Amino acid sequence: MFEIAPSILSADFSRLGEEIAAIEKGGATVLHFDVMDGQFVPNITVGLPVLKSVRKVTEMTIDAHLMIEDPGNYAAKFVEAGADMVSVHVEADVHLQRTLTAIRDARGKAGIAINPGTPLVHLEECLPYADFVLLMSVNPGFGGQKFIPTMVDKLRRLRAMIDERGLATKIEIDGGIDAGNIGEIVESGAEIIVAGSAVFGKRTPTESVKELIEAGTVWV
Repeated sequence: MFEIAPSILSADFSRLGEEIAAIEKGGATVLHFDVMDGQFVPNITVGLPVLKSVRKVTEMTIDAHLMIEDPGNYAAKFVEAGADMVSVHVEADVHLQRTLTAIRDARGKAGIAINPGTPLVHLEECLPYADFVLLMSVNPGFGGQKFIPTMVDKLRRLRAMIDERGLATKIEIDGGIDAGNIGEIVESGAEIIVAGSAVFGKRTPTESVKELIEAGTVWV
C-alpha cells in the first residue's frame, strides 16, 4: 500500500490549517514539509517555527525534507520541533551516517534524499541507517516542475537495491507526480508519494487527494 504526502509548499499559507484539514479528509496520511535555505537550492521557504505551529494543528505524520547546507546541524532539531520523518541530502552531508543516527536517536525516522543526477551508489553505504530514501524526480528548489521520465528506471533500480539487501527501507518520491503517472510510480516500488501542485490549486485538496489514491490503487 502507498501513502499520499501532500507538500505544503504549494498550499495557501494564509489558510494553512484549513488546507491541512482538507487533505487529511481526502485520505492523506503524511504532510510533506519542504525546508529550503537559498544555498543548497535557489529558494527560501520555511523552518522550525512554522513546523512547530503546524504540529499543533495536525496529528498527521510530518515529513521534513531538508534542502539545506550542513543538515547535520539541524536534522535532530526538526524532530524535536515535531517532525516524525526527516530527510537530508546525500549531496549536502559529508557525515551522512552520523546525521541519520542523530535523527534516529532523537526518535525520528531518518531519510536519505537524492537528486535526479546523483548515482544511487552514493547512498549505498548508508542504506542500513536509513528508514526511507527520498528519490527526487525533479531537481529540488521549486514546485510545479515536470516529472523526469528516466526516474522510473532509477526508482526500479533503487527498489532492487533495497530488496537485494533485505532491508525494510521505504521509498518516497517527490516531483511532478499526478493522476496520470502515479500508477506506474507505485507499480515501480514507491511507497510514499509526494504531491504539491497536483493536490493544491486545481480542484479542492480533498478531491485531489482522493483522485491520486484512486489512480494509484488501480495499479496495485
